[in-house]
Amino acid sequence: MADFLFFVVFVTAVFFIGQHIQKKHFASLEAREQALLYLPAVVGRKVFNDDDVERAWLVHGTVVVSGDYFKMMLAGLIKFFGGRISAYESLLDRSRREALLRMKEAAASEGAHMVVNVRFETSKIDGGNPSQQTTGMFEMLTYGTAIRLKAQ
Repeated sequence: MADFLFFVVFVTAVFFIGQHIQKKHFASLEAREQALLYLPAVVGRKVFNDDDVERAWLVHGTVVVSGDYFKMMLAGLIKFFGGRISAYESLLDRSRREALLRMKEAAASEGAHMVVNVRFETSKIDGGNPSQQTTGMFEMLTYGTAIRLKAQ
């Protein structure tokens, strides 16, 4: 009985701590996104004249994230029964936004006016034995071409 009570307390604590961390991260993302609104990041390749370009260089942003045990337990149950796994969706949304912001911050630090041809790559990082249950880690990589335009 004591083990069960410990388990319930542990899962409840992990849930609330995870929710708090996630809310803080979303608030941080929102503030940083607002600060970088002036720097567009687009998937298009050609949004300028070649003669207007002073410099072009590769920029990237990468982040590795892991879900908490509560979300992974919930995802395991949903995988068993089938359905949409919102815990993973939230995790990937946060990582995609964070990687994009890191890329834009790298471009802004070198004076870019825009980032073009933006691409996203994602991968699951599994450091353990495949037969073991792990929380799973995901890497999100965002890259593109930073463009600094000539002064008019």
